Amino acid sequence: ADAAPKKNDFYDRNLALFEEELDIRPKVSSLLSRLVSYTNITQGAKEHEEEESAEASRRKTPKSPNMGTLMGVYLPCLQNIFGVILFLRLTWIVGMAGIMQSLLIVLMCCSCTMLTAISMSAIATNGVVPAGGAYFMISRSLGPEFGGAVGLCFYLGTTFASAMYILGAIEIFLKYLVPQAAIFHATDTLGSDSAMLNNMRVYGSICLSLMAVVVFVGVKYVNKLASLFLACVIISIVSIYAGAFKSLTHPPEFPICMLGNRTLVRDGFDVCAKTVIKGNVTVPSQLSESFCLPGNMSSAHCDDYFNQNNVTEIQSIPGLGSGIIRENMWSDYQRKGEILEKAGLQSTDAHGAMENFGMYVSADIATSFTLLVGIFFPSATGIMAGSNRSGDLRDAQKSIPVGTILAITTTSLVYFSSVVLFGSCIEGVVLRDKFGDAVRKNLVVGTLSWPSPWVIVIGSFFSTVGAGLQSLTGAPRLLQAIAKDNIIPFLRVFGHGKTNGEPTWALLLTGLIAELGILIASLDMVAPILSMFFLMCYLFVNLACAVQTLLRTPNWRPRFKYYHWALSFLGMSMCLALMFISSWYYALVAMVIAGMIYKYIEYQGAEKEWGDGIRGLSLSAARYALLRLEVGPPHTKNWRPQLLVLLKLDEDLHVKYPRLLTFASQLKAGKGLTIVGSVVQGNFLDSYGEMQAAEQAIKNMMEIERVKGFCQIVVASKVREGIVHLIQSCGLGGMKHNTVMMGWPYGWRQSEDPRAWKTFINTVRCTTAAHLALMVPKNVSFYPSNHERFTDGNIDVWWIVHDGGMLMLLPFLLKLHKVWKKCQMRIFTVAQMDDNSIQMKKDLAMFLYQLRIEAEVEVVEMHDSDISAYTYERTLMMEQRSQMLRQMRLSSAERQREAQLVKDRHSLVRMGSLYSDEEEEVVEAPPEKVQMTWTREKCEAERRNRNNAPENFRELMSLKPDQSNVRRMHTAVKLNEVIVNRSHDARLVLLNMPGPPRNTDGDENYMEFLEVLTEGLERVLLVRGGGREVITIYS
Repeated sequence: ADAAPKKNDFYDRNLALFEEELDIRPKVSSLLSRLVSYTNITQGAKEHEEEESAEASRRKTPKSPNMGTLMGVYLPCLQNIFGVILFLRLTWIVGMAGIMQSLLIVLMCCSCTMLTAISMSAIATNGVVPAGGAYFMISRSLGPEFGGAVGLCFYLGTTFASAMYILGAIEIFLKYLVPQAAIFHATDTLGSDSAMLNNMRVYGSICLSLMAVVVFVGVKYVNKLASLFLACVIISIVSIYAGAFKSLTHPPEFPICMLGNRTLVRDGFDVCAKTVIKGNVTVPSQLSESFCLPGNMSSAHCDDYFNQNNVTEIQSIPGLGSGIIRENMWSDYQRKGEILEKAGLQSTDAHGAMENFGMYVSADIATSFTLLVGIFFPSATGIMAGSNRSGDLRDAQKSIPVGTILAITTTSLVYFSSVVLFGSCIEGVVLRDKFGDAVRKNLVVGTLSWPSPWVIVIGSFFSTVGAGLQSLTGAPRLLQAIAKDNIIPFLRVFGHGKTNGEPTWALLLTGLIAELGILIASLDMVAPILSMFFLMCYLFVNLACAVQTLLRTPNWRPRFKYYHWALSFLGMSMCLALMFISSWYYALVAMVIAGMIYKYIEYQGAEKEWGDGIRGLSLSAARYALLRLEVGPPHTKNWRPQLLVLLKLDEDLHVKYPRLLTFASQLKAGKGLTIVGSVVQGNFLDSYGEMQAAEQAIKNMMEIERVKGFCQIVVASKVREGIVHLIQSCGLGGMKHNTVMMGWPYGWRQSEDPRAWKTFINTVRCTTAAHLALMVPKNVSFYPSNHERFTDGNIDVWWIVHDGGMLMLLPFLLKLHKVWKKCQMRIFTVAQMDDNSIQMKKDLAMFLYQLRIEAEVEVVEMHDSDISAYTYERTLMMEQRSQMLRQMRLSSAERQREAQLVKDRHSLVRMGSLYSDEEEEVVEAPPEKVQMTWTREKCEAERRNRNNAPENFRELMSLKPDQSNVRRMHTAVKLNEVIVNRSHDARLVLLNMPGPPRNTDGDENYMEFLEVLTEGLERVLLVRGGGREVITIYS
């Protein structure tokens, strides 16, 4: 018992250097031992990531079968790839398209799947692939959105595949095994198609329900039968080869009867001749009786075409050595209802009676190259069978690539050789005869096979049933895996199953979808649908591989080395091309379905961080865009406020003024950059946890207020330093803020600590120095929330000095948001005595018209008036108060009381306010730099005015302290009177914010001026420009 601790001590002595970290960074040895014991759980049992949790380890993990490459990948792939199409449709495809085009079709489909298999192998060997195969590979490398879309496409493909296999099995059953089992019978020659389809629907539904029961009872039976089904496929294929080579010397006897050059259906008559000799008398044959009216042998009552053409008998299988390959080399596409004709036979064209149409073999659907591609493609699918079983493999990383690629090579070779053999052994009209009507209703492939047609008929019947069963077992498991990942909320119910992990609900849904396929009832209609979903899935597999390779994700290091992004792109484009070649409308539907699933997962799905490639793609794109942005400052046309919102947190790390964020989101309307910054006071080493908590609090608040942006917290010993750091260092490259928004320091008069307003003024100075715009929303707690709507009201802009047009731009941006949409914009500007206010109004209206901003314009005249006693009183109070605070080191209680007294002496409408924003440069611009928006006379007047009217708003700084205080206070009181008079009921008032004094002694007075200026207004936004034009009249 003592050994273990001792051993640990030994380790810890050796690793003394790292001993403090061992609790969070485990020793390599213990990490490795944990990794080695990782086991793959069986197919569709439990979500693999749950496995590492404690509760999952308590449950009994099912033993995973250890399958090798041959049993686990190669044979399942073979069985899934070879299917119904090879036996039922390949001869017909060769007949219609000719050997050359058939080889092209096979080449296109097989190279597409081969390229996909290469990409898939790369993904499958890049890390452990748990149960769930294709879906897992894609969702973990492209992210949940793509994974979900592809997973569902693959699921729908597999489900429709089961429908197609069942239809194939029923077709074999009704056409070749037990034709008398048909329930519906054709009333006339043209109704045979619909009767056949109805039979397929009835029997297909019965078959589907039986299969679903088998699957529900137990997958183990399906898996036990799998080898039997596979044996059927292999025996059938071998018998085709045997028959083809035997036909070289002994072609089988299957004569077909031709009337002229038209092929006759060979089940309505016995002898292929117009007359037969019974005893010594020549009598009409059964064939003649079909074409002529009964009882009379004279030619008058027979079909014209029958009269004028001879009946001949030719071999349906001339054999390998016959040279028939020359005739079958080129395509012979048919229209619907066209009679199959053999080119070489002589024929006199005459118009035959319509009643006899049923005697001839005719094309049941119109064919074209594109249609045949869609019908053939499903016989190349099935390459995922190995990776779907990845949970059952001993070494998935080795088996999947080897097994899959070998299986595709084998099947491709079989397809190529089959095309050539069919074309060189079988007569063209027989190849084009889809259901073998000309060869006594035999399966066309069957006529070629040796020793008997029944080998193929029975073999293909069992193999299609087997494939159908496997699709029905595979699809629900896939759906279960997607449901368990919880990325598509409405699929959650399908994650549940029986106690042993069998997906019951998923099986039910699969059965319902497969029933849809069976109601379509025509194999040739279901095949293209299924092709779409599989092609969609393969397209994404290739995309996943290409994206990972091109981005060089650090985690992308597959064991399988023989892949290249170009191959993946080629595979991707081939998938896309095949989709649109085989049927463009199905392709569009499939893409819309995938797109809708993608968007749904993006909006609704659970947030999953799977380290996927799309994140990497976003990173590369972002880096590229940021580097492009570096080129220079944005043009005035592109200027928009990129906000840095400075938030204050209280002691519990809650956001003090959340309305600041609300206002920011209203101003941004989701566009541009928003950085929310805050300062945590303290030492970084001690406050790291507090900083993370603060960041989380702010992020939560941003989510509530729907602010799309970034959060940055700085830990600094002094708040003002932290703010300076934020202003300097937030943003990256071209994505930097150009506007700062901060709260007004409420209660600065009452606080003993002057740091509150000192920090505020310091920030104003910093933004000015950094040439950033500044916005300070005062009384921010009264600002509207995102849910309120103003149905009327005004946004008033008081344009006192021009600072780059920010005052015009902000209301325009605000009105884009639904809260402010219905507000009207009014612009007020202040005229002095010697200004021509009428001309000013015209100029301003013209300027706004050119700016394409709709607003009411008003010019307010400020008359020179004597400085009122109220102004003197306010100035005196202000100076006395600061004097007292400076000289006397009052005790804290007294100081609070004193501040309260000062406040009470002018109890004005003062609201508890909330946040703060950004400012624009105003008052302190030196005279010659003032940007005038108006006329030259105005400018000269302004200069004159400056010399003789020192109470001018701009000039207030340079006067003697006490005198200048009085002047400034006068301006503030006067302006406030005018503004309150005009805008007391406005929804929002925007004002130029005067700059802080150059001399820091006047800071407190500056705060007082701002208070007086905004007194009595409910919502005020103080704005200060960043020293550059932000709005332009040019397009």
